[in-house]
Amino acid sequence: MRIIFMGTPEFAIPSLEVLLKNGYEICAVVTAPDEPKGRGYKLSPPPVKVFALQNNLKVLQPQNLKDPNFINEIKKISPDLIVVVAFRILPKEVFSIPPLGTINVHASLLPKYRGAAPINWAIINGEKETGVTTFFIDEKVDAGNIILQKKIEIGQDETAGELHDKLAKLGAEALLETVKIIQTGKVQTVKQDESLATPAPKIKKEMCQINWTEMKAEHVHNFVRGLSPNPGAFTFLNGKILKIYRTKLVEKTSEAADLKPGQIIVDGDSIFAVCSDLKLVQILEIQIEGKKKLKSEEFLRGYKLKTGDNFEVIEINELRKILKRE
Repeated sequence: MRIIFMGTPEFAIPSLEVLLKNGYEICAVVTAPDEPKGRGYKLSPPPVKVFALQNNLKVLQPQNLKDPNFINEIKKISPDLIVVVAFRILPKEVFSIPPLGTINVHASLLPKYRGAAPINWAIINGEKETGVTTFFIDEKVDAGNIILQKKIEIGQDETAGELHDKLAKLGAEALLETVKIIQTGKVQTVKQDESLATPAPKIKKEMCQINWTEMKAEHVHNFVRGLSPNPGAFTFLNGKILKIYRTKLVEKTSEAADLKPGQIIVDGDSIFAVCSDLKLVQILEIQIEGKKKLKSEEFLRGYKLKTGDNFEVIEINELRKILKRE
């Protein structure tokens, strides 16, 4: 079976690796163009390209997936199957080329969490389980007929980064199983129930601010871990961006009757924040603007916080101006 693999980030690598290890012919890898990164804006290759070149695979990096030259090259390669894992939306001119179809590995239990950030949104919304889905791509994004699904539990304190790594491995397992099913010629699919569809749109920086006056403690906890480590939930402390990477739900509520949402309680080497329901989250790992990530006890040794200090919520228009300056 001749396969073209399409993917860009780290998440896709275990899937490409499992196909290689099981002897499938990867006749090309399609990935995103190199991007300028870092202070010097040096061109940096996507993770899938790095892995592909290490394994002596042909790499294609089209700017435009509708470019006739790119489409003709795919036709010329003549794959039996296209496998897509964390890539861009394919035009019909591409996904309709292989005779066995084009399949996608998606990091959710479709039809829930269609879109670019399914792992983040599942945690932000407090889901207790998620998984991966393989399906045949059609013209509507993430809406094709399901081939198989694998489920996994989400831990109460698990972050998006931790779940990402587990789902990348689970996705590779599901892909291998799916390709083997397709090889038999006896693949059976299930149509997605549109009434259960939920979105998982790309997360923008401005969406990552913690609103202490509106979010209950459980929501803050889910919000923080759903955005950790990237792009990172944040608040403001004395006008500086403070990213929060890890929190813990605690039983106690605010003991000081005059404390309001967004205010801080410092107890020994522990930091707590008051949420909208006057319950507390314990802040375990933070990073003030311009400094490195620290555990809360380390942070307190260098930054004098006291009970009653306030985390600030910045109005959206002002927030956009601040984020543009980053």
